[in-house]
Amino acid sequence: MQRLPLVTAVSLGLFAGAAATPAMSDTSPLEQQLKDLQSFQVIAHRGASGHAPESTMAAYELAHEWEVDYLELDVQITSDGELVVFHDDTIERTSDGEGKINDYTLEELRTLDTGTWFNEANPDSADAAFAGAPMLTLDALFDRFGHDARYYIETKSPQLNPGLEEALVETLEEYDMVESGRVLVQSFEQDSLLKVQALNDDVPLIQLVWYSPSEEDDSRLVEWTGVTPGSAEITDEDFQEVAEYAVGLGTNYLYDGREVIDADFVKQAQENGLPVHVYTVNETDDMERLMEMGVNGLFTNYPDRLLELVE
Repeated sequence: MQRLPLVTAVSLGLFAGAAATPAMSDTSPLEQQLKDLQSFQVIAHRGASGHAPESTMAAYELAHEWEVDYLELDVQITSDGELVVFHDDTIERTSDGEGKINDYTLEELRTLDTGTWFNEANPDSADAAFAGAPMLTLDALFDRFGHDARYYIETKSPQLNPGLEEALVETLEEYDMVESGRVLVQSFEQDSLLKVQALNDDVPLIQLVWYSPSEEDDSRLVEWTGVTPGSAEITDEDFQEVAEYAVGLGTNYLYDGREVIDADFVKQAQENGLPVHVYTVNETDDMERLMEMGVNGLFTNYPDRLLELVE
């Protein structure tokens, strides 16, 4: 599948690991994955979640069928130490249960219906086959797609999921997802990423950021966790601090309709070794605008829309 080249002219050496990449015949799968981050990436947010219930096998099957670059997912850990693919801190919105993931064992969670809510919320896209969809495990996702897909995994709410990083790295190593160049691990929590790095420093990491107006001064942008200054105030040194442990940056583009990053931000991040992936972009006009800004990839619930633009 053809991919749109970066609009911004960047040299191979700008991105983490690129300068040391040997000739193509000698490139390892992990090195190739990092090199591929220089090209535009189509990231299926919770699968093709505009068309099927998010974080279910149906949503990932559809995204994989469309040959997206990454299947994006959130992982949390059950009370008995199993990894499940689920986004929210509580399970009410997208299941018929209530409470938190780690209030339950995997066996208990597997009795829940994580598909019917989608049919009720999206009658135009409803499918009787979605009803009764069980909660998905990371093992099941890996067993289904193996090394035929790449995975963009968020350590979700690590403060609510003690032991998450250890269980995730163990699973990634068990399925040989790291050295085979199959996985990126993302988080808003820098400490979570550093914990993953300490467990296996070959895991490619993506620092997530969220820019919004300061409560004290609406004209000034700040970053949610303070991992960087606001996007208008960020310096080369700030980007370089992130690039010490991460191979890319995931950011929002809008806050309440207001643009919080621009082409200069994107270019500066890239010049400091950080490809920029933007979440979550569902409208074609926004996709085109961001591609013109030179971003390296987009998270979207509608990967079919984005694929039409990049093919």
